[in-house]
Amino acid sequence: MVRSDPKDQVAAVARAVEAGINYFDTAAQYGDGESERNLGRVLDELKPEVYVGTKVRAPQEAIRAGVIASVEASLGRMGRDSVDLIQLHNNITLEPRRNSLIPEQVLNEVLAAFQELQRAGKVRFWGITGLGDTEAVHRVVDSGAFRTVQVAYNLLNPSAGQAAPDGFPYQDFDLLIDRASAAGMGTIGIRVLAGGALVGVPERHPIASSPPSPIGTGAEYGDDVRRAAGFRFLVERGYAVDLPDAALRFALSNPRLSTALIGFSDHAQLDAAIASAQRGGLPAAALEEVRLIHSGQGGRP
Repeated sequence: MVRSDPKDQVAAVARAVEAGINYFDTAAQYGDGESERNLGRVLDELKPEVYVGTKVRAPQEAIRAGVIASVEASLGRMGRDSVDLIQLHNNITLEPRRNSLIPEQVLNEVLAAFQELQRAGKVRFWGITGLGDTEAVHRVVDSGAFRTVQVAYNLLNPSAGQAAPDGFPYQDFDLLIDRASAAGMGTIGIRVLAGGALVGVPERHPIASSPPSPIGTGAEYGDDVRRAAGFRFLVERGYAVDLPDAALRFALSNPRLSTALIGFSDHAQLDAAIASAQRGGLPAAALEEVRLIHSGQGGRP
């Protein structure tokens, strides 16, 4: 939705809708607004019955006014009067940091802005991105004030969905999926391919974004690519078609995950993800082997 040909964008969305995909995720930050513009144009052309979510990165001063202005700008780019889901895109941290908000700011100023936008008929529901400090994110989740949370969850770091062992080397999201589900929140899996690392090769598609900074995993993207290769046994043992298939189906194996987000660069990638979803979660035997690895009892990564 940022760099491909407009006709390809229309064809991709049409194919996704045909396959049963009914939630489309974008953000003002994706392509400096191009993703919102292009998705809005395509949806206006096709007019499918789908749900649309976008995101807002709140400023650290004049938060309420800034959120409202940003959401209204997103609606303008998409050519829509309203959006089904608006999500806070900032990290949530215990102490103020650059581009992050503390829980009190989220629960007061951001929430007030979302409520005002809802009263104006511009958003239906609101959520957060569950990144930053785990304790800070949990505080917001426990408030019951938000309806959804985006959760980093993948083969490299599954701590949002299963208990992390002692000495876990990455950020411990401390069962965020379970916590949110118990609070009645929808859970949206992000980074299920670890930003592309779980494709298993360092090369990226010509129109893909540059390798992203890891979230909750290694210090560098290359570290994640190297560790991802250790999960190829899932393919060698016949549990999955390839590594991306294993990664997506691992995420879909969690019954408390409401949906999983995948970014695509071409139609072949879209068709492959659709086929993975149709195959469903990984077999129980594969999940047990993966669990042993994550618990430190397995012999692989």
